[in-house]
Amino acid sequence: HVQLVESGGGSVQAGRSLRLSCIASGDIESSDCMGWFRQAPGKEREGVAAIDSDGSSSYADSVKGRFTISKDTVKNTLYLQMNSLKDEDTAMYYCAANYCPLVGPLMDYEYHNWGQGTQVTVS
Repeated sequence: HVQLVESGGGSVQAGRSLRLSCIASGDIESSDCMGWFRQAPGKEREGVAAIDSDGSSSYADSVKGRFTISKDTVKNTLYLQMNSLKDEDTAMYYCAANYCPLVGPLMDYEYHNWGQGTQVTVS
C-alpha cells in the first residue's frame, strides 16, 4: 500500500499555469505506474495523464499539448505541469498509483491507490 499526497492546486486565471505535485510514501513499488485524474462537479472522474515505469506517458485529448506529466523517482514525486489553463480544467485533481503494467493507464479502475485530491479552479 502506498500513501499519496497531492499539492499545488489553487485558483488561477485562464491562460495561466499551475504545477501539481504528488508525493508517494510507503510501498513505493506499488507506484511504478501513476496517473492524474480529475472530477468536476456533476461529472464523472476522467483520466488526465499517466506515466509508467519506463517514463512513457499518455494524455487525454483535452489536455494534449498543454499538460505534461513527469516523475522524479529519487523524490518519489509525481508532477503535472498545466499550461494554458481553461475554464473547463476546473476540477478536483487526484493522484493515483498501481503496479505496472496497466492495460488502460487513463482508466480509474486500473488504480488501487488514491490521494485525497487538490482543487484547481480556473476563471
